[in-house]
Amino acid sequence: MKEKWLMIGIIATFGAFFLMMVSMMILSRQSAKNKELLAQAPSTPQQTQTVPTATADFSPYKTIVGDDGREMVEIPEGPFKMGSTNGDYDEAPEHQVYLATFYIDKYEVTQAEYDRFVRATKRGKPFVPVFDDDISKILNPALAAMGMSWSDAVAYCQWAGKRLPTEAEWEKASKGEGSRKYPWGDTLTPKHANLEGEEDGYKYLAPPGKFEAGRSPYGLYDMAGNVAEWVHDTYDDKYYPKSPYRDPKGPEEGQNKVIRGGSWRESPHGARVAKRFQAKLWRTDATIGFRCAKGGS
Repeated sequence: MKEKWLMIGIIATFGAFFLMMVSMMILSRQSAKNKELLAQAPSTPQQTQTVPTATADFSPYKTIVGDDGREMVEIPEGPFKMGSTNGDYDEAPEHQVYLATFYIDKYEVTQAEYDRFVRATKRGKPFVPVFDDDISKILNPALAAMGMSWSDAVAYCQWAGKRLPTEAEWEKASKGEGSRKYPWGDTLTPKHANLEGEEDGYKYLAPPGKFEAGRSPYGLYDMAGNVAEWVHDTYDDKYYPKSPYRDPKGPEEGQNKVIRGGSWRESPHGARVAKRFQAKLWRTDATIGFRCAKGGS
């Protein structure tokens, strides 16, 4: 009798063990099947948060088309802070200047536009006395015009029914009424301007209007970099302390003319809105161009 019950117990134990093994095999197969289904299921794309890029609204500023067919932006009448207390000695003191309404070209003059003036007036072509590379690399109708003297720039503007901007007009158009280091703000990146080096995408000149992030408060392009720009004024390093409050036009006498804005060869320091350069009015260079202005209506 005892042997009978012992046999039944052994059979029951083996039966339970067999059922447990079968169950484990079933569970293992189900788990593998689930993993396979998960692997075949389409994955949900990861959601990435994008930071919207702020775009300035320049629509409040009136635009016109000059006699040369080029777009100009109205700079409203009013005061602004000219100069800098943190720059070079000839930028001081920072002082208030009040300007009447005027218009200024939205873009630097291009080589194609200057060539049209040369053909119409039979004036001599721009001349670049020194360039360290193949000159053809900076000769392109779409690129900013350069290689003209101050007198050539004056002649173009007169032909177009305009004039060169005064130094004060140029600086207000570049910086607006507030205080800022560059036309767009206080931080400089390669996306803002065509300066020294190739990080900005250009080794030498660029077509005007390529740096959207570098526009001035009024929407002007290339007020820093690309080509430095002739302005109307004669240079005087001590002019600011005696400058008139309303519509200053620079000293009446002097040897050199003012150049503003820095160029494709310039450092970040030279691209600041308050930075002043000077040169003989007959100088021509691969780094100097211009834009025109005219009085408001």
